[in-house]
Amino acid sequence: MRFAPIPCAVGLLCCVLVLCSVPLGTSFPVQDEGKPGITFLEEVGRLRVGFNWRNLTCPVCKVLFTILDVALLSDVNEERVARAVGEACIRLHLAEERVCRQITELFRDDFIRALQQSLLWPSEACALLVGRSCGRFDIYAPWNVTLPRIPKPPVTPPSPPKPGAPQSRVLFLTDIHWDQEYAVGSSADCKDPLCCRNESGSPSWNQRAAGFWGSYSKCDLPLRTVENMLENAARTGPWDWVYWTGDIPAHNIWSQTRKQQLSELTVITRLIQRHLGNLKVYPAIGNHESTPVNSFPPPFVHGNRSSRWLYDTMAEEWAPWLPEQALKTLRHGGFYTVEVQPGLRVVSLNMNFCARENYWLMVNSTDPANQLQWLIHILQASEEKGERASDEKGEWASDEKGERASDEKGERVHIIGHIPPGLCLSSWSWNYYHIINRYEGTITGQFFGHTHMDEFQMFYDEATMTRAVGVAFIAPSITTYVNLNPGYRVYLVDGNYKGSSRFVLDHETYILNLTEANRQPEGGFSSLLPTTSQHAIFHPDPNPKWILLYRASDAYGVSSLFPSDWDGLIRTFLQDDRVFQQFWYLRHKGHVSEPCIDACKTTVVCFLRSGRYDELEQCDLLEFGGDMVSAVRKTLC
Repeated sequence: MRFAPIPCAVGLLCCVLVLCSVPLGTSFPVQDEGKPGITFLEEVGRLRVGFNWRNLTCPVCKVLFTILDVALLSDVNEERVARAVGEACIRLHLAEERVCRQITELFRDDFIRALQQSLLWPSEACALLVGRSCGRFDIYAPWNVTLPRIPKPPVTPPSPPKPGAPQSRVLFLTDIHWDQEYAVGSSADCKDPLCCRNESGSPSWNQRAAGFWGSYSKCDLPLRTVENMLENAARTGPWDWVYWTGDIPAHNIWSQTRKQQLSELTVITRLIQRHLGNLKVYPAIGNHESTPVNSFPPPFVHGNRSSRWLYDTMAEEWAPWLPEQALKTLRHGGFYTVEVQPGLRVVSLNMNFCARENYWLMVNSTDPANQLQWLIHILQASEEKGERASDEKGEWASDEKGERASDEKGERVHIIGHIPPGLCLSSWSWNYYHIINRYEGTITGQFFGHTHMDEFQMFYDEATMTRAVGVAFIAPSITTYVNLNPGYRVYLVDGNYKGSSRFVLDHETYILNLTEANRQPEGGFSSLLPTTSQHAIFHPDPNPKWILLYRASDAYGVSSLFPSDWDGLIRTFLQDDRVFQQFWYLRHKGHVSEPCIDACKTTVVCFLRSGRYDELEQCDLLEFGGDMVSAVRKTLC
């Protein structure tokens, strides 16, 4: 199975060698010693981005971390440690020399400070990086949130609204990844983790050149493509509101600055405001918004190393969209809640507090910023507003034949965030799954991005793990990274009327076909050579067409998109390979080079069923002996 390569020094040693304290989205707080496991090196080794992590052996790792532990007892040694890490990165061929030096310099202060405050022993660090044969890793110990001692109300399965019932059209944007240095005609096949830039050089005879509107390679987008997308989205409205789940900057994670990150946040925010007018936009924070990437200290970290520099600017730029109370919690921890319409509330989570790539969680990973406990408080309040009113009938409530068992008043809740919960730290993911089960009658939509693919993950009742109670929609990216068409999503939601379920009824995906938008350069192969201005060589479509790739109900032959429908679709995938291969094509936004069969198909189905990380791991152990997680793990740092 092919997954997009990822330029993730995962940030971080691990920035480089050690500075990458966390594998890409994996998490195993406590595991049985007898079970096979996936190591950081095994995962990253598959990513093919020029980082040769396999050169780090267990003895070398323990020596390095022992030296680090001793050296970091004194602040005066930080410079020497950083220099040594940079040299190790170069000598072990973890990346190109320029990238090694820049990423070490960028990550060193924050990572070293987090390392000093953590309780990470050499055996624990190396168990994380190399595998359990090199030590035991339990720094992310299990923990539990506290649910109110209030019985879960009876849940009535959702049913389709009556014909003619109002619907809400919700525009969903995620993973823009604007590259300010995108250069038409530059090499799209360079050695760096990110190409199609001036520093990528000119393409050789056997390399692709960066297209005008974007490229099928490890490249992000020029601003003109982002603006063209927003112009198209504005024309295909009207919209009731917008969900926007982050990742604004490009993947040049080794050379970013706070000034650059804030500038890009401001430019894209104001671009959205200009093109979408007075629409309410509800944003969530991506893992790329900070620099160093994935660095989101919990609120107990103060001063210059805190995230106030980012949250305060977000609050200032997003003030036209959010009320003051939402801005207050945004400034505190990057999350908030707000009433969208009477009867519907959105909760925007900071999913960086669930991500192992966030090395600040080495210090304390127990419900960072108290975010999940806060979420429970919000959901409980919404549930209490939504007690059943058996003596009332809503405007669109059905008759006694029972399309709807009863009308309900009060609030339904949509949850938005960047990283899907099934890719989170194990304990965080387990607790979130528990919350979804408890409040399945209140939570009617979950919306995420991050993987750049068009997919979903299921939630089942914890008692039997057979009845579907929720689905996390994972929308495709706007960026092309990697080998994708640009795209965006539209959700059709049960609308604003008394008794509305607020469930997603259907969704649509729109794409820009880069092959057609960029067209072919005139003059054949010779025109690709860097002999003249690349802008003069290429003749792109000045008004490219964003097209409807598919509508879910039409593509899969379903009448609704409730959790039970998605569970049924997974069963169809197993029985009818034609339907699965169609999903595989749509998952890649209409640009995929080979079918997905055998182990690839089983891997994808496991992923779709695993809204909780330990379910993904269990599927791995049963079916693949420990190899599947490394294949399915594709989070993009």
